[in-house]
Amino acid sequence: MSSVELDLRRLGPAEAPLRSQLEPVATAGRLVVRGPVAGLSGALAALLKAGRTAEVPVAWEPAADKASTALARALGIGSGEPRDLGLVRDDHGGVLLHHGRLEASGDGRRSLSRRLGLQAYHDDIKVADGEITRIDVRPDWTAVDTIAVTVMTQPLRPIRQTSGRALQVASDPARIVRDGVPYVRPVDRWTWYADDRVRWRLDP
Repeated sequence: MSSVELDLRRLGPAEAPLRSQLEPVATAGRLVVRGPVAGLSGALAALLKAGRTAEVPVAWEPAADKASTALARALGIGSGEPRDLGLVRDDHGGVLLHHGRLEASGDGRRSLSRRLGLQAYHDDIKVADGEITRIDVRPDWTAVDTIAVTVMTQPLRPIRQTSGRALQVASDPARIVRDGVPYVRPVDRWTWYADDRVRWRLDP
């Protein structure tokens, strides 16, 4: 199997790669992804669907935006040896590398002024029960199979932060954003979890 290079540098904000752009991923022997976080997330989701995350080394040439720069720093892009990393997944077939958000359904504008009712558990801890403003989720690259969760109940009020493996949410219709890309429709149930059965190989 040959090396496959995906040039996704033209992806716009809030834009995911097209299925046609990701077709070569399933048969790649090595993968090079150029572009923003959403491009790398899409490529890893395609590898996951093909059941080949542990087999295919992935190199990433990040874009210059803030999210890409932050993730590249967290992953140690440009330094170190190839290594196997955990993967944060959701129950709708996606992966999360940098930042996920759950908020009231809408177009995302003035999101802090809207609230939604939900119940959320981070592992066995109830982190929300009632109306909140939003939940933010970030993979913790300094730990193994861990996600950090932040619950904002109201703007300018103290937030609640927890660390664990899985977040499960049941809610009013909610908007999901995965690595900058909105999910295609509102949801009333969502799970993000660090899958300890899956690894992907980063070639930094």
